[in-house]
Amino acid sequence: MGGYNGTILRINLTEGTVKREETDKELAKRYLGGRGLASKMLTDEIDPNVDPLSPDNKLIFATGPLSGTPTPTGGRYMVVTKAPLTGTIGSSNSGGYWGAELKFAGYDAIVFEGKSEKPVYINIVDDEVEIKDASSLWGKLVSETTEALEEIHGEKAKVAVIGPAGERLSKMAAVMNDRGRAAGRSGVGAVMGSKNLKAIVVKGSSKVPIADEAKLKEVFARCMTKIKENGVTGQGLPAYGTAVLVNIINENGVFPTNNFQESAFGEAEEISGETLAEKYLKKKDPCYRCPIGCGRYCEVDEIKGQGPEYETIWAFGSDCGVSNLPDIIRANYWCNEYGLDTISAGATIAAAMELYQKGLITDNDLGDGPKLEWGNSAAIVEWTKRMGAVEGFGAKMAEGSYRLCDSYGVPELSMTVKKQEMPAYDPRGIQGQGVSYATSNRGGCHVRGYMISPEILGLPEKLDRFTLEGKAEWTKIFQDFTAAIDSSGLCLFTSFAMGADDYADMVNAVCGTDYSGTDFIEMGERIWNMEKMFNLAAGIDSSQDTLPKRLLDDAIEEGPSKGWVNKLDEMLPQYYSTRGWDEKGVPTKEKLEALNV
Repeated sequence: MGGYNGTILRINLTEGTVKREETDKELAKRYLGGRGLASKMLTDEIDPNVDPLSPDNKLIFATGPLSGTPTPTGGRYMVVTKAPLTGTIGSSNSGGYWGAELKFAGYDAIVFEGKSEKPVYINIVDDEVEIKDASSLWGKLVSETTEALEEIHGEKAKVAVIGPAGERLSKMAAVMNDRGRAAGRSGVGAVMGSKNLKAIVVKGSSKVPIADEAKLKEVFARCMTKIKENGVTGQGLPAYGTAVLVNIINENGVFPTNNFQESAFGEAEEISGETLAEKYLKKKDPCYRCPIGCGRYCEVDEIKGQGPEYETIWAFGSDCGVSNLPDIIRANYWCNEYGLDTISAGATIAAAMELYQKGLITDNDLGDGPKLEWGNSAAIVEWTKRMGAVEGFGAKMAEGSYRLCDSYGVPELSMTVKKQEMPAYDPRGIQGQGVSYATSNRGGCHVRGYMISPEILGLPEKLDRFTLEGKAEWTKIFQDFTAAIDSSGLCLFTSFAMGADDYADMVNAVCGTDYSGTDFIEMGERIWNMEKMFNLAAGIDSSQDTLPKRLLDDAIEEGPSKGWVNKLDEMLPQYYSTRGWDEKGVPTKEKLEALNV
């Protein structure tokens, strides 16, 4: 079977042992790899009610069968665990080069168990796997740690690491790889920190087996043509990165501003992808085998590094009322250095600014920190550092916006779903995106069912963003499709240009399988239902399939989306019915049997 190395590493940090086990081919056929296969393993191996930061939780780094192959964007990997921010099953996706290098070293996944007594890192060079002392690295920033490990193990080694935020168990801590790439969402970095695991260094020398080279060459050529001819993947993203969306989303009146109190930002042009490219972009920074190249590398005075992405620019920009792009770049830089999720970090500062606006947070709370006033760009930089260091009032913010707002008795001011901060699209003016946010299995998230594609960008076809009709069905398709792509090892952005048949053909050429496009999407549906069952067992029932009260009750006051709220109560029953679930949002026995979950 091509695409798989056939070996999974199991590292018990309590016992200090390293074991190898065979990749289960039957599970791989049903769950593919990456998010699907790792989530199945986690579901089978842990109690869903486990404390996410206890040694009994497990942390799985998993590649897909296309990771490390010549397929376009074939460098992704997933970090799967029970998430400390949400209490749901968590799986965070990252690009760069680390995932491909793990495949070159001969492994499909690594399962971490237990907790080391002292800080350690893992060094993998093909068959050699060592658990090494990381005491001298503990407390260092991401770039300092990466440089130190590259000096020891060579520049060709690829490094995944946590920063101080992960060590100090911030619930918005990320796992960083290749310096500025992040498995960012839901606090997976805190789980790594809870195990006293500072870094994973990988260097490999083998090639991923390909079942049918000639077939792959044919499919590759077809898909590359689609990617290059598509307006989003062939023009918009390469030229301006993901921040090409700033003006597009703002012009539709769905660009959340001042913690979603408003939905358009008068100074959007100053923080747009076009301005970023003109003034601060130094070079493109593509991931492994990526023909799109949306990654940015920017420089402002003393600061230079990867990013910022659209979501980051929004979170530290309009959501905080900030139009100072250099300071947004600085805030992004410090997120990368401390190892913080930029969406949760920026959105938490925005929530804190509203608490300050309403007089709930006082100057006395802030100590010598800058005032949390809308538009204060110095505040987004300084409070990012303090959240990353988990110090003073920054320690309270490092728990995320839900817990911060709840501590002041106003959890409704946290713009979250299942305690995770929503990204940069106001669902009052994009009805389907509201269903996608509310039902996401990992909390507020745009990349679990990107309804922006049909509702704003018109891909694969243009939908009326205000109508409710058909949105439940479209949301299900996007969620299932995304789950399968996440499991393949490719980047979700390829889906702007490629369809289910393209992915199935690519997997078949690499693995020697015979999936159809329908099979590919059904695999995603199987994964989605499995994740839902984990969450239900963890006590995350469908009462949490909702949106913040503001988005359901308070209409947008100005702009192209004026007068709209999200009508989730009308769409949610349709969504459950479309999924074949009961009226309480629970998968039926018949559905689970049909999917062989």
